[in-house]
Amino acid sequence: MAEADRPVAVRVGSSIAGLPAAEWDALTDGGNPFVGHAFLAALEESGSVGGHSGWQPVPLVCEGADGQLAGALPAYLKAHSQGEYVFDHSWADAWHRAGGSYYPKLQIAVPFTPATGPRVLTREPGLALPLLRAAEELCRSQGLSSAHATFVEPAQVPLFEAAGWLIRNDIQFHWENRGYASFDDFLAALSSRKRKDIRKERAAAQDGVEIRALTGAAIEPAHWDAFWQFYQDTGMRKWGRPYLTREAFTLLGERMAERILLVLAFAGSRPIAGALNFIGRDTLFGRYWGAVVDKPYLHFELCYYQAIDAAIALGLSRVEAGAQGGHKLARGYAPARTHSAHYIVHEGFREAVADYLARERAGIVQDQLYLGTRTPFRKG
Repeated sequence: MAEADRPVAVRVGSSIAGLPAAEWDALTDGGNPFVGHAFLAALEESGSVGGHSGWQPVPLVCEGADGQLAGALPAYLKAHSQGEYVFDHSWADAWHRAGGSYYPKLQIAVPFTPATGPRVLTREPGLALPLLRAAEELCRSQGLSSAHATFVEPAQVPLFEAAGWLIRNDIQFHWENRGYASFDDFLAALSSRKRKDIRKERAAAQDGVEIRALTGAAIEPAHWDAFWQFYQDTGMRKWGRPYLTREAFTLLGERMAERILLVLAFAGSRPIAGALNFIGRDTLFGRYWGAVVDKPYLHFELCYYQAIDAAIALGLSRVEAGAQGGHKLARGYAPARTHSAHYIVHEGFREAVADYLARERAGIVQDQLYLGTRTPFRKG
């Protein structure tokens, strides 16, 4: 039912976990594992969000004529800019220097997850604009500086543009399946030197270890215990404190095992490294990696080459291997543009950000063109 057919009342909730799972999931097409109720509720129930995390769930929801959820924004009040992967620290600094308070702000996103997906969840046409207007009103009424929708899937970018939000671009590195029947098929598309390099890397990484790709019931509690160690090590080195609690992995394993691919490397019976992936309808999403030994090329093997193997076997169209990482380029992951959308309450600050984003977007276009010439694929 379109917006004009009836009044739309949008309310602010305090929890996604407390909303009916079936009704929430009916707002999605099921293709993206991160916007499903199971994933988002697990973050809440495990204590990974809420509490003192700086991520306070405030989903914006509306009901249809049948009384069930018809639209939602997965939204959070943020007390900082950590765990977002679309960096606005310079915006916060500028606003603070001008005497304003940038935090709290509103984040429409999947916490700690730089993976493209829908951010406006609806089962009725015409609800996107009322939901976004409600997000704007929440900012104004609660004294929030801004609202930010990050890693918006391309098909939804026009919804934010129509609402007048500012659009920001960045670059990730994604692997595209060009109809490959095997990893060797993929290698055949590369230059001779790059084929040799990758074969050497895989041989070195696999020497003396056994690699197991686990999903569903094959993932046991002991595997999660091992992966927790790996995740802790990487988290402590990269951002000081791992975002997810140990309980989060247990809940995800219980509720989403069929959508999880856990790749572990064993030295004898001892797991020494692992990479965690989530399986979407057409995409394999690489999320976390860690190791308790330093073995050359094992990171590339578990995170990138094993992901390509799995995507080909599962018939998936692409692998999204997470944020940043120019080293992915030499391993067949090409530059892909990502999108975010931003609403700034203060008009003057909004104009300044708009000017900055216009210049930044032009630079992103040039960066993507340049990086596209540096892929390992055969030319001509």
